[in-house]
Amino acid sequence: MQHHNLPHIYPKGATFFITFCLYGAVPSDAVNAIQGKYDIKIKEAREKQVSKNEKKISLYHLGKKYFAEYDNLLEQYSKNDDFLKNPKVAQLVINKMKEYDGKRYDLLAYCIMSNHVHLLFCTADYENEKVSKTMQLIKGTSAYDSNQVLKRRGKFWQTESYDHYVRNDKELENIKHYILENPVKAGIVEKWTEYPFTYLKA
Repeated sequence: MQHHNLPHIYPKGATFFITFCLYGAVPSDAVNAIQGKYDIKIKEAREKQVSKNEKKISLYHLGKKYFAEYDNLLEQYSKNDDFLKNPKVAQLVINKMKEYDGKRYDLLAYCIMSNHVHLLFCTADYENEKVSKTMQLIKGTSAYDSNQVLKRRGKFWQTESYDHYVRNDKELENIKHYILENPVKAGIVEKWTEYPFTYLKA
């Protein structure tokens, strides 16, 4: 289950909403179904004879639609591989995300669910730090340490992450709300503040 056709757009100094999940969190046939449909639409959008800006907007909206479908799959299969429900594993991931706060980004919010993580950070003061490298650093060590805790071997994280750059303040607030309400929507808690693996910068 690898989404190598996802368009990655990393404007310097932008704020990013990133979702990364456990390896095999969703059955490959389920992912391939929406991936195939998405690939066709991406190809059509890229080949369309429109301005560069219109093409960017089109890809942007396609990315949001893909994420909505994929996020629904993550929720649907949340009881498959749920290593992140282990408090020790969740804390390892939290520690790794916090390690780069103030070094590669300003950490704004996160939520760790049973099979995936939502992460929101701003790179305004860290324009020279590549987002792709940042995610490699977060996922690399946390994967090794988590496998040690779980006494297992093999891939831990899905290779590719879903990333989305935030365009305006309204969207930023909507994303914060979405991240915080994840455990509430899943029926785990009644208020997001009751969930131990959620964070919002004051």
